[in-house]
Amino acid sequence: MIRLTHVTKTYPMKSSGELRALDDVSLHVQKGEWLAITGPSGSGKSTLVNLLGCLDVPTSGEVLLDGEDVASVAPAQRNRIRAEKIGFVFQQFHLIPYLTALENIMLAQYFHSMTDEPEALGALQRVGLGDRARHLPSQLSGGEQQRVCVARALINDPAIILADEPTGNLDAVNEGMVMNLLRELHQQGRTIVMVTHDPMVARMADRRIELQHGRISLQQVFSIEEEQQFDEVLEEIWIARENNEYAEMGRLHVEGALPLSLAVEKMQALGLVQLVPHHELEHHSHKDALNRCHELVHPDGDFCSGHGAAALEFTERGRRRAQDVIRRHRLAERLFVETLRVENEAEIEQQACKFEHILSPEATDRICSFLGHPERCPHGAPIPAGQCCGQTRSARAND
Repeated sequence: MIRLTHVTKTYPMKSSGELRALDDVSLHVQKGEWLAITGPSGSGKSTLVNLLGCLDVPTSGEVLLDGEDVASVAPAQRNRIRAEKIGFVFQQFHLIPYLTALENIMLAQYFHSMTDEPEALGALQRVGLGDRARHLPSQLSGGEQQRVCVARALINDPAIILADEPTGNLDAVNEGMVMNLLRELHQQGRTIVMVTHDPMVARMADRRIELQHGRISLQQVFSIEEEQQFDEVLEEIWIARENNEYAEMGRLHVEGALPLSLAVEKMQALGLVQLVPHHELEHHSHKDALNRCHELVHPDGDFCSGHGAAALEFTERGRRRAQDVIRRHRLAERLFVETLRVENEAEIEQQACKFEHILSPEATDRICSFLGHPERCPHGAPIPAGQCCGQTRSARAND
């Protein structure tokens, strides 16, 4: 589908010399793959997307789309390839301010072939904006504008979606909506290349690469099973800290696709956890078990009595992800106990463990609202508040 071979891109500098934005990059993206590109500002992420999207050509090297070298063809041919094969979703939206949402979609049709108003309206309906078709961009929220961009990217049925920081200007709710749309497109077989600075967004991808100074410095491939294991580890750390315990290596029991040590190594690379040597921890002792929830997950847990060599601590990114996992799990427990009237503890825990990995932010908030924004799970453990809980919990606190 996409193949870059020894691609270098340089730009002349005003004073003298040149800026090397990409330096001998080779990359292969399979058909139907979701690739996330990460890295600090100035690392070459947007330059790479511009080359993949036929918006620019490399200084040297090959950029092949379906076997065709887009760097060597005439500009008109490159424009045709871009119009037929690629859809763009940018952080800054790039909507024409004096055109309605519908007209912005139809403009993309015009540059491709011919306009089709019913088809354009259908594209807006697919992203949940059928009733906003006649609104100008200034009359739409940031999340709605970005969904118009997704509809515009899809209108000509491209095989490749290039998304440059598609959630960078969005709040958590709209970020979730846009990511769900991208997930659906991926499930339909489209190839997605996405630039993001957020590791929580990048985890949606099949593969992640990190750019540093114009070069690929890191490449990671994670399966769904590995991601679920990461969630389990984060959950264990959270429960340990709730009980004033340290999550020490050698005392954790988290089964999964990887040996725990390797899972932790990958989580460190993702910026989710850090290892703190035992001698740097405060003096502490250990309990036989962490709490009721932990006993249900690990009824036959065998805790060693001694200390581990090091303890796992959250990074801020890891803490946010752990909080989301814990919230989903404990809300699911409440749902099964109070609404579905499930009484078997093992079944409740088994189902909650499944739900913690699959609930979207929107579904989680809907469940939370349906349950009345509960503060504790059936076993008495606190449920972290979500954005939907603010007014309700504040009112309770003032009663």
